[in-house]
This record gives sequence, C-alpha cells and structure tokens, in this order.
Amino acid sequence: MSGYEGQADGGDDWASYWRDPHRPLEAMHAHFVRHVFHLHSHDAYSFAVTESGAQRFRCRGGGHTSSTGMIMAFNPDDPHDGESAEELGFTYRIMHIGPEVVRDVLDDITGGRARMPLFDRPVVDDPVLARALRRLHPALVGGADPLVREERLTAAVTAMVRRNASSGTGSAAPRELSGGGQTHAARRVRALLDEAYERDLTAQDLADAAGCSRFALYRAFRAVYGMPPSDYQRLLRLRKARGLLAAGHSAADAAALSGFADQAHFHRWFVRSFGVTPGMFGRADGGTGARPRVHA
Repeated sequence: MSGYEGQADGGDDWASYWRDPHRPLEAMHAHFVRHVFHLHSHDAYSFAVTESGAQRFRCRGGGHTSSTGMIMAFNPDDPHDGESAEELGFTYRIMHIGPEVVRDVLDDITGGRARMPLFDRPVVDDPVLARALRRLHPALVGGADPLVREERLTAAVTAMVRRNASSGTGSAAPRELSGGGQTHAARRVRALLDEAYERDLTAQDLADAAGCSRFALYRAFRAVYGMPPSDYQRLLRLRKARGLLAAGHSAADAAALSGFADQAHFHRWFVRSFGVTPGMFGRADGGTGARPRVHA
C-alpha cells in the first residue's frame, strides 16, 4: 500500500506529498510563489519536472534555472536551494528515488553488471525523460496497480540512466531473450494474467512465471502482444466488466467484481477505452426495454 501525506496550503503556495511506506520512494506536487528553499540535500536521487513557470537554484557551485518542460536532476547528497524565477511562481512534480530502488531496477536490467549512475547536469532538457517522469508521478500518488507502478518506475529509471547519466553506469547491456524465448515468456505471462487478472499481481509474480527478469519480461510481452502486461491486465478487467454491465450489474458491482480498485478508476478507463460511460453501456439494451438491475 502507498501512503498519501495530504496537502499543505500557504496562500498562493500549495503542496501535496506522498511516501511509500515500504521502500525509499517519495513524490511531491507543488506550486510555489513565495517559498524559498534553504540549502539542503536528499539521501536519494531526485528528479523534478517543471510544469509551469521557472525555478532557479544553486547547485555544484553554479546557478541554474529549470523552466517549463525541463528536468532538475540531483544525485544523493547534492546540496541545492531553490526559489521561483517568475512573479507568478512555478509548478513542479518531484520524485525522490532511493539508491537501493535504482540499484534494484538496474540489477534487474543488467544482471547486476551496472554501476550506480551519476548526473553532472543539474538541469536536463529531455522530453523522453520528462514524459516518463510525468507518467510515473500519478501512478505513484494515485495508487495505481502494482504492475503499472513497476513498469513506469522501470521506464523512468531507464530513461534517467541511459539518456542522462554522465558516469558510473558502466557499459553493461540489458539481458535479452531470443525470439523464441520472448514468445515463450510472453505466453506464460499471458496465461497467468488470463487466469488471475483480477488479482493485484506484481511485476515479480510475472517475472517468476516467465522465468526471466522483469525488464526482459516487459520487452518480451510488448514485442509479442503490442502492449505492456499492465495494459493487458486492465483490458481483461474491462472485458469482464462489460459482460457484467450487459448482464444487468451496476457500475459499482462491475468495478468491484472485475478487479478495479475503485469505481472512479474503472469509470475513467472505461470511457478512455470504449468512448462511453459504464452507465451508458449498461443501458444500451437494443431497444428491448430496461433490464432489471442485478446486485451482487
């Protein structure tokens, strides 16, 4: 489970903070106009995407500015301060990722052959990494399914290290499966998802079923089925929910019985996938009249 720490409001300044209770992984979404950060550092890798405005700060003996769309990248124990560089302030999303979390991802990718990364540019202009971080943040704070969180964490760490690390990563290449090995691994994972789609399966559950690393599993599944395992799991849940709605179940019952964490999450993904609300789909009875509602 994840821990959401609530929102602090200081007039024009506001912030929401989230912390994982089981591993060193934290996230904040904030807008600051008047707040000035005193010189400080974190015992984690910190990556922040500036959503609007600009923040200026000092780090490693120089002054820097991160404006809309740019990324701030801090190594563990990098002293830095910060304040708004614009009258209207700035909005950003920042994630603090503990070295052991980064190590776990890199070890999974390379089989333990990579060294820990270092970043010598406190400000990075990298749309690929920015997109990966913008996808990771809501998955963390929004309580997404375990598969979604782990896939997006792996994608973000991979983009950080391969595209922006200046040293320390070594030359270790990711462990790859052969074409036949990819197909075999993907089919084994699909069989598990087909059987237990409503369960909160973890990335390690799937990797164990496939007999390979989590990273190799992601690549294999996408290569064979054209989507990540988390998308396939969600699709199975949506298909189950469609059947329940067609049979007369309420949207709340369909969400719960098909494995969605809450009705809002179910509603959002149903509309995104099918273009209509669950209620509209459930009422589309071909003109034969209203069906009696079924309650589990």
